[in-house]
Amino acid sequence: MLKNDEIIKVTNKGRGIAGYTIPDLGNLHRDFMPGETKEITMDELRKLSYIPGGKAMLMNYLLIQNEEAVAELLNEVQPEYYYTEEDVKELLLNGSLDALKDCLDYAPEGTLDLVKKLAVDLELNDVAKRKAILDMLGFNVTKAIELRDASEEDEEPKGEFKPIRRVTPAATSTTTGRRTTPTVTKEYKVVK
Repeated sequence: MLKNDEIIKVTNKGRGIAGYTIPDLGNLHRDFMPGETKEITMDELRKLSYIPGGKAMLMNYLLIQNEEAVAELLNEVQPEYYYTEEDVKELLLNGSLDALKDCLDYAPEGTLDLVKKLAVDLELNDVAKRKAILDMLGFNVTKAIELRDASEEDEEPKGEFKPIRRVTPAATSTTTGRRTTPTVTKEYKVVK
């Protein structure tokens, strides 16, 4: 059994911020940015596992980089729990279709987030793997790549923009910069 003051590395595998507050430690609050690794005590991990949602966070989004701590806090985990970004890249680029399907069936949410992100970033070219991701996760890699590319095209400047008039301005509106002549005109009395 690990000592309470033992330092354990913990990494956020998800694509969003993972945060928690532990009342037993004076309302200690921690936020993990995507991919961020922090060193925390075993005591903090134990107390996190006792609060509502803490065990689910440890199982699905935070990777505990100590097998003894994992065994104590989460009992038994699937091999996909330990997948890093490099492992997921290798699986997508060189792994078998069956290995990917096993990953999609058994991996925690954080690992599935990595699969989706990297499939788009790497522009996964294996049609069977894209189909497996769509069928099993409901995530369309092809459409995500198209949307990302379209978004990048929209951000690029396309030369100088020159506005084009929609209507011919009336003689009174050219000096005001208005696009149309107002239909209601009212005389106002200027008070001095």
